[in-house]
Amino acid sequence: MSTEQIEGSLGVAKAVALCHPGVVCAYPISPQTHIVENLGKFVKGGALKNCDYLNVESEFAAISVSIGSSAGGLRTYTATASQGLLFMTEGIYNASGLGLPIVMTVASRAIGGPINIWNDHSDSLSQRDSGWLQLFCESNQDALDTHIMAFKIAETVGLPVMVCMDGFVLTHAFERLELPTQEQVDAFLPEYEPREYLTPKDPVSLGSMVGPEAFTEVRFLQQRKMAKAVHVIESVTEEYRKITGHHSGGLLDCYKCDDADIKLIIMGSTVGTAKDEVDRMRKAGIKVGIISLKAFRPFPYEALRKAIGDTKLVVCVERAFSFGGRGIICPEVKRAMEGTSCEVKTAIAGLGGRAIFGTTINGIVKAALDGKFKDEMTWFDIDSRVLNSYTKDGEGVTFPEGPLSDSQLKASVN
Repeated sequence: MSTEQIEGSLGVAKAVALCHPGVVCAYPISPQTHIVENLGKFVKGGALKNCDYLNVESEFAAISVSIGSSAGGLRTYTATASQGLLFMTEGIYNASGLGLPIVMTVASRAIGGPINIWNDHSDSLSQRDSGWLQLFCESNQDALDTHIMAFKIAETVGLPVMVCMDGFVLTHAFERLELPTQEQVDAFLPEYEPREYLTPKDPVSLGSMVGPEAFTEVRFLQQRKMAKAVHVIESVTEEYRKITGHHSGGLLDCYKCDDADIKLIIMGSTVGTAKDEVDRMRKAGIKVGIISLKAFRPFPYEALRKAIGDTKLVVCVERAFSFGGRGIICPEVKRAMEGTSCEVKTAIAGLGGRAIFGTTINGIVKAALDGKFKDEMTWFDIDSRVLNSYTKDGEGVTFPEGPLSDSQLKASVN
């Protein structure tokens, strides 16, 4: 094990290299570019051997080449973000439908327009129904370790994996990271042996047309793999933790939840900020806990229900939402808690890179405990001055300061 003070992107690149990919498909888009740049240097410099590094002409080409290389029997890696992920969408669905164990970093970034290069979760969560496993990282150490685990999870289950790490907040941050040795990774991740692949020695077809007589069954088998993935993620995480001693990965992680009166459900780097604030609030006598949601697909319904327990109030801090609907995490949490008296709310915060401070977390908790979350979804860190600058001309609408509920939003259009 070695310890280095390095950028998150370099840590991820080193982790991927330890997994001996046969193909790395690269097209640059911020904020994932440093990952594939470093992998290119490793291949050119000879540090990553027996790997074809392909600098393609677009994100669509990157996922297309990834599909081809994985179908050809090679361990395959790529990375993207934001509009790049959207450009891949057709291939994204094909990769999962074909059961190809591709690993892809999504350096999460807002989707335009208007153009925005900063972090939220709208890109990764736009693909939540694509059939890929989606694993979220709360730190760069978590990201480094999760990438190594992702290859084993993908190859065990037979589905591709998105490893989602917050753009810039993690990818460009320098931290002390512990890298496992090559021997440790080799003991954990065996040499790649594809289950089904294209070879003249044993001709098969992949991606043939499937009509109404069998398509439902194909989708059923995909869902069966997702159900299997819940258990695989747990077992792979346990194995990796025993080898490295790192407390990374898993379905979810609880922080000071045993006696909590309110629990926050958070994905990504916001967890670190929230932990610091929870420590301060605990000293002030406010019993709050955090559930760090690591796996969004498959969604860990049973594990989450157990983690929430008999807590009566839960707030999902969400960095994306569904237009015309509400939050994205909240409905899943409500499904997990069906039949209980648990009240589940959503606080929309941190869109487009807007900072979530400790004071933001503090405000969310106190507003929830004071009963100020009247509706399921509340826009928490909204700036009424910005809103009023857009609506003052002829609309006769003035938004108040502070959080805005869903009912206030609807009332403003009546």
